[in-house]
Amino acid sequence: MKLTYRGIQYDYNPPKVETVESKAGGKYRGWDWRFRNLKNPPVLQPRVNLQYRGVRYQTPGTVANNGVASEKAPTLVSSQDKARSRMSKQQRVLKNRQLSMLYRSATEVGLATR
Repeated sequence: MKLTYRGIQYDYNPPKVETVESKAGGKYRGWDWRFRNLKNPPVLQPRVNLQYRGVRYQTPGTVANNGVASEKAPTLVSSQDKARSRMSKQQRVLKNRQLSMLYRSATEVGLATR
């Protein structure tokens, strides 16, 4: 496909993704739907060192160290830490809800003013 951007023409060939329909599916509001799985995983694009207006940058997934690309270290989070984080978030949400309901009822009774 021929495209033009700011007067420069280039060819764009979008990747073709082959899928296989899975058995899971159904009907929603009169429309049939099915899950589709990829036949082949997509090919990742190579990381590139780029420059924009004199500033060097790299594609996602790399960190620049004095112009040298290095991989980001993956941060692993244990399932216990995830569970603890979810529980504390849930408790904060519950506490905020309780406080807002308490404040509303206090203003309705006349104990607090806005």
